[in-house]
Amino acid sequence: MNSRSNFTTAPLPGLIKQLAVPASVGFIFNTLFNVADTWYGGLLSTKVLASLSLSFPVFFIILALGTGLGTGTTALISHALGAGKFKEARLYGIQAISFAIANSVLLTIIGFFLAPILFRIMGAEGEYLDTALQYMYLILFGTVFFLMNNIFNAFLTSRGDTRTYRNFLIAGFFLNLGFDPWFMFGGLGIPAMGIKGIALSTVMIQFIGMFYLLFVVRRRGILLHLNYRELFPRKLFFTNLFKQGFPASLNMMTIALGIFIITAFAGRFGANTVAAFGIAIRIEQMALLPTIGLNIATLTLTGQNMGALLLHRVYETWKLSQTYGIIIILIGSTLVFFFARQLVGFFTDDPDVVGIGVEYLHVGVFYFLSYIILNISVSTLQGMKKPMYAIWIGLYRRLLVPLPLFYFLAVMLNWGTKGIWWSLFIVNWTAAIYTFFYTRKKIRKVAHIHTSKT
Repeated sequence: MNSRSNFTTAPLPGLIKQLAVPASVGFIFNTLFNVADTWYGGLLSTKVLASLSLSFPVFFIILALGTGLGTGTTALISHALGAGKFKEARLYGIQAISFAIANSVLLTIIGFFLAPILFRIMGAEGEYLDTALQYMYLILFGTVFFLMNNIFNAFLTSRGDTRTYRNFLIAGFFLNLGFDPWFMFGGLGIPAMGIKGIALSTVMIQFIGMFYLLFVVRRRGILLHLNYRELFPRKLFFTNLFKQGFPASLNMMTIALGIFIITAFAGRFGANTVAAFGIAIRIEQMALLPTIGLNIATLTLTGQNMGALLLHRVYETWKLSQTYGIIIILIGSTLVFFFARQLVGFFTDDPDVVGIGVEYLHVGVFYFLSYIILNISVSTLQGMKKPMYAIWIGLYRRLLVPLPLFYFLAVMLNWGTKGIWWSLFIVNWTAAIYTFFYTRKKIRKVAHIHTSKT
């Protein structure tokens, strides 16, 4: 599926399936990768579990930048391919490599300075702080590998290949099952590294994956005959990559900000609450994973069909992806609700942690559906080269409203941790409803403008 015509003429249900299913399978294994880290961390101690939860918002900033750059690159390449501008599509890919390297160096330096400050804000001190920093510093060294893997994946995704990245994520999961205990507990000449072993496993797998993805990209002819002078930054391409990628990254970073805020607020109720929240988030991700491929399919198909000015196919992609997502998430939400205790208990046998995690999930399942509406709509807008909305709705959901609402429900009304979870219900559903109507209006507006011009 490398030609422009496939994306702009083939039936959309088949295209969505071909793009979404491999991507979803890959991300299921990616989350299982994180689940394995959490499970192995629980073998060490509850403190290590809490440290992993504490580190997640900072770690997520790296993931956010990589995902945002990948999203922006995919949108720009897809637009160029849809419009038949193949040379431009190639140059966007090459410039994205330079852009990713520059950003990874900057983020690594900033991360080393900010991580201790952020962890202290979230209540970490003494051994708790030292444990979290041991993990985080090693992860920061691998920033460039995370970002490059997202760029190489963008090359492939924009051309319809979501299978290669899926293969990497599946292989990475199985490698992690072996690397984690090996590095944590030592053996075969490797000293026991504890939580640092979990981080080293992650970085090594990203490093291996980078060479695998580069091999496939070159085998497909995407980077053949590369003139290394093309890697030198070009103002126009860097500007467009920034305009398209930075809002997507910032939107993802608001997720990290939101988790940071929730974790900091949950810290008022003790380390057990922080550990429970970290476990529950992993379970929530697992429920949402089968739908992530729909976001990727929506982005790619919207970008190509916008480039070809086929606005009716953009609208149909948006509607179909939401329909498929709603069906999938209703099944996942039901399973999580009825098996919440068993799912949380898989990670820990601490009764307090289990109880808090179940409490979160029994509220969370009622707003999982809002994520589908939000994510697919935002992917549609990004594919239409309208990425800024993601920032504003992200700030609403994760900063502007949660803080006062947390305080009102959890403290003033004395709902405790339940006040945090019900605040998230209110915030996510109000954002989803508004986003649905906003996206529909934007699609119709663009279609009307194009019709008027023709």
